[in-house]
Amino acid sequence: MGLCHGKQIQSPQIQQEEIPPVPGVEVPAAVPGTPKQPKFPFYSPSPLPSSYKDSPANSSVKSTPLRFLKRPFPPPSPAKHIKALLARRHGSVKPNEASIPEGSEVELGLDKNFGFLKQIFSKFELGEEVGRGHFGYTCTAKAKKGDMKGEEVAVKVIPKAKMTTAIAIEDVRREVRILRSLTGHKNLVQFYDAYEDEDNVYIVMELCKGGELLERILSRGGKYSEEDAKAVIVQILSVVAFCHLQGVVHRDLKPENFLFATKDEKSTIKAIDFGLSDLVKPDERLNDIVGSAYYVAPEVLHRSYGTEADMWSIGVIAYILLCGSRPFWARTESGIFRAVLKAEPTFDEAPWPSLSSQAKDFVKKLLNKDYRKRMTAAQALCHPWLRNFEEVKIPQDIIVYKLVKAYICSSSLRKSALRALAKTLTVDQLYYLQEQFALLGPNKSGYISLQNLKTALSRNSTDTMKDSRVLDFANVVSALQYRKLDFEEFAAAAISVHQMEVLDTWEQHARNGYEFFEKDGNRPIMIEELASELGLSPSVPVHVVLQDWIRHSDGKLSLLGFIKLLHGFSSRTIPKA
Repeated sequence: MGLCHGKQIQSPQIQQEEIPPVPGVEVPAAVPGTPKQPKFPFYSPSPLPSSYKDSPANSSVKSTPLRFLKRPFPPPSPAKHIKALLARRHGSVKPNEASIPEGSEVELGLDKNFGFLKQIFSKFELGEEVGRGHFGYTCTAKAKKGDMKGEEVAVKVIPKAKMTTAIAIEDVRREVRILRSLTGHKNLVQFYDAYEDEDNVYIVMELCKGGELLERILSRGGKYSEEDAKAVIVQILSVVAFCHLQGVVHRDLKPENFLFATKDEKSTIKAIDFGLSDLVKPDERLNDIVGSAYYVAPEVLHRSYGTEADMWSIGVIAYILLCGSRPFWARTESGIFRAVLKAEPTFDEAPWPSLSSQAKDFVKKLLNKDYRKRMTAAQALCHPWLRNFEEVKIPQDIIVYKLVKAYICSSSLRKSALRALAKTLTVDQLYYLQEQFALLGPNKSGYISLQNLKTALSRNSTDTMKDSRVLDFANVVSALQYRKLDFEEFAAAAISVHQMEVLDTWEQHARNGYEFFEKDGNRPIMIEELASELGLSPSVPVHVVLQDWIRHSDGKLSLLGFIKLLHGFSSRTIPKA
């Protein structure tokens, strides 16, 4: 659900393909007399693609391009939107642990009073419909009085009759709550207010007249130049970084959900449609399977994800912008999922050989199937491909808080290993860390305290940040007892070993770091002492694992032990007794 622009069309029947189910996804049994369900029940065909009535040829854009632009564009995606299988939880129940009825089950006695403003028709004159979706429709409107008198807006109308489950009602509440508190970023569609009457909910927003990003891609013959692509991606990253800092994961990023404010070629881009968005803390994971087929991240299909899922979607968008084709494509939703989970995007076909190595590296670091190795939005803005773009402003990155917390809670031995690895970073690699350190407001002596982390986050706080409990997480970090950090130690604390592993130079970094560690931090250590350092009880299974970490010749950590130590110890590596 969200802001839609387009006319309803009839989706053709798409042949389904038999594949094993996605792990953890239960397929409900068919009910006699009901239409045949697709192989993936959490997908429903989009009732329409979206487009403004003034778009080229006055027709709806049917989908993002095929891999080869010489072929005709396919019919609308058979899997536009994934329905939520699992619900959000409330009260004393922990998030993501219980299920509630799905959209096909009607719940009785639902409270559909939202507490929004009344009498929308006394303030706005509703005009023609410009889009229709599964949950409602969008129309233009003109303000009749007040400060906005005469101004055109967009009004999203959601019939209460469509809200047949508790989750549908909560989706609307959360969408309005997120839009209300996030308003202010230049790349977010501006929210004005929400209204309701007995029949509908009305969300009044900025009217964007420039059309969808997808329309612009197609009007350019399928692809952007690198410089033009940068202008788009920087704006997308900026608004997504802002959302992630607030604890908001969009979950449905795609070219159709970015509109141009005007028809001007250099118009500002606006993110829309927060109907599938949710709130998440840095140390929590979501498990609802939602999104759009071609842009859904692998970890979403595995039901364990956070803000990194949005970064995958941005990687798909960047790929399409630069070459005009999708990185993952199939004719059925089954095939799309298989490609997302198993296939690797190609960078061998035209125009990739003619594009810069930095552009290819940028996309590859977003389309990494391991979410831990994917760039964050702030890191992506620091990537060499975008760094010198004139409009880049580096935002605060919430991942820093998570990494600093992990560092402070680590053993002294691991801290030594991370400090050694940080000494191997190049000037380019230090750029992001220097920007983040500066945002934390170091004192004249070049130190920050953990209180700086809380203060810096509070400066960017919105009501959404409070709802997502991101501030609570920052309070936990700032309450830890630790000395002040200079930049050298901050770099060690905020470095991501997983992200470094994707570098072509990772092996050299690891060996050079180990050499520093040999000089400054390595020392003879017994397995029992190592287990204690890692906070483990010296059991037999632990001995089996840790004996490979220590050199038999002198009792010091081996290179393997050093690399394992950088990651920290996981109980999953301990064999069962």
